[in-house]
Amino acid sequence: MDKVIKGVTNQDNPLNPLKGFTAARIGIGRTGTSIPTKQSLAFKLAHAHARDAVYSVLDIDALSNNIKQFNLPVIVLHSKAGSRAEYLQRPDLGRKLKKSSAKQLKEYAGNYDVSIIIADGLSASAINDNVIGLLNHLIPLVAAANLKLAPICFVEQARVAVSDKVAHLLNAKLSIILIGERPGLSSADSIGAYLTYGPKPGLTDESRNCISNIRPQGLMFKPAAGKIFYLVQEALRMKLSGIRLKDNQGLIEH
Repeated sequence: MDKVIKGVTNQDNPLNPLKGFTAARIGIGRTGTSIPTKQSLAFKLAHAHARDAVYSVLDIDALSNNIKQFNLPVIVLHSKAGSRAEYLQRPDLGRKLKKSSAKQLKEYAGNYDVSIIIADGLSASAINDNVIGLLNHLIPLVAAANLKLAPICFVEQARVAVSDKVAHLLNAKLSIILIGERPGLSSADSIGAYLTYGPKPGLTDESRNCISNIRPQGLMFKPAAGKIFYLVQEALRMKLSGIRLKDNQGLIEH
């Protein structure tokens, strides 16, 4: 028995080869009836990163400066959640747009094909770190297809459904919201992309398509942008999204 216990704490652990395929905590070993100190501290650090991500703030100045390269107007908006605490306690307020923001959007209303909304969600740090890398691949694809892009919209204290109101007020055929996903203990920096055709207030989740885990250690920016663009083309062609829009593109190649 002593030989077996030692075996799960050294480099000969049979689970070690699997660690190259997952960030999950496997083969962490043990010390007596507990886990090794190093693994215990790593878990606490990951938990701290997740908490920090939930309370992180969009760096709108830096993001807006980087978005200038796309020659698109930038609009900064806010949900009805007045603070982070209220946002976390009242998810419904994060789905609604503040009245002053709704009024602001009406000035930019046009006839757009695609509206891109960027939201903090539950990890603004995911947006701060990764959204420009994704947009660097996504916006050129949309532009090359001669699709008319609405102004880029930032929404603070936002949930996914706020995109319905934003894109509806802009008069866009389709919305894409890029939002910080709920952080896990192995990924505090994931972006989720939600696509909705015919966005309008009152829609629910079956009306959307989702691509998740967009980050350097997950779904890389280039294949993620390609997948989003594929769904954009299909949604506009078929005039639908959500459970009726199937992904027939095949496996994503990295």
